[in-house]
Amino acid sequence: MERYLGRYSEVIYCLMRLMVGLAFAQHGAQKLFGALGGQKVPLTGLMGLAGIIEFFGGLLIAIGLAAGWAAFIAAGQMAVAYFMVHAGGGFWPIINKGELAVAYCFVFLYIASRGSGRYSVDAVIRRQAGGR
Repeated sequence: MERYLGRYSEVIYCLMRLMVGLAFAQHGAQKLFGALGGQKVPLTGLMGLAGIIEFFGGLLIAIGLAAGWAAFIAAGQMAVAYFMVHAGGGFWPIINKGELAVAYCFVFLYIASRGSGRYSVDAVIRRQAGGR
């Protein structure tokens, strides 16, 4: 399978970054705007900060603009969320309902390690800067 799909790894990475970033941004939209069945929270405090990181970080990850930095910050937020909200509910993430926070955390760590990728706003900026 790796031989076949490996040819498309950059496209698949771009699609993963796009979909995960947009999904994460939806959590922020719930907190910041009360959209998508969410409840608007005050911008001050941890929930407001979480909404800002989720919405704007998710969008940056999705389009591939400073995605490595945005993903690193988002991974940290998800680690904090896990330990502050979920870990007290038991050891296993499936029991303490923290599996999404764990999954986001490690996907974001992967994105932080890899950066924006070939198909991203960062790549367009690099190509334009090199073409001048």
